[in-house]
Amino acid sequence: MANPVIKAELREKAGKGSSRALRREDKIPAVIYGNKKDPVTVTVNRIELVKQLSTGGFMNTSFDIEVGGKKEMVLPRDVQFHPVTDWPMHVDFLRLAQDSTININIPVHFLNEEECPGLKAGGVLNVVRHEIEFSCPANAIPEAIEIDISGLELNDSIHISSVTLPKGVTPVIEDRDFTIATIAAPSGLKSAEAEEAEEGEGEEETAEGEGEE
Repeated sequence: MANPVIKAELREKAGKGSSRALRREDKIPAVIYGNKKDPVTVTVNRIELVKQLSTGGFMNTSFDIEVGGKKEMVLPRDVQFHPVTDWPMHVDFLRLAQDSTININIPVHFLNEEECPGLKAGGVLNVVRHEIEFSCPANAIPEAIEIDISGLELNDSIHISSVTLPKGVTPVIEDRDFTIATIAAPSGLKSAEAEEAEEGEGEEETAEGEGEE
């Protein structure tokens, strides 16, 4: 699958004054760096950038940035926004080699919640990790990790070992089978179970006391 393309223009001048002038022309200052090459200052079209930002997943999507007819694969690493208008003010792009891998946080999406027996019984999906850091091929970063919960019961847990991952994608945490989410029992059921446990303990203590007499 081809990367989306962002067109950019070389920027000769730097500084706050130059950046403000560019923004008035709907051009957003940006820098391309990394992969053992010198940084390059560029501008990108504000409207096109906002469109990409609005699609979601901008920060974990690899792009082909085109400057002067030449393309380089990049990954957005930082976007600065105006504190009042929330318009983008500056973007940092990291160069990526075609065969490189990168560590990146990827969101987790849960599928078939309406079919989950545990949720139907009144349970709650308790998400421990909304994002997980993975090592991924730079040219095949998944938009999200999808987890089917249609077969989970109350008090079931989802661990990373039970998740089918795309080819070449591995969790950065390798020393433990960490929890991603659980189907937690509703508070009413927890209270009832606690009361039953306390009653059971009380009956045992009474029986033990009678036996001693």
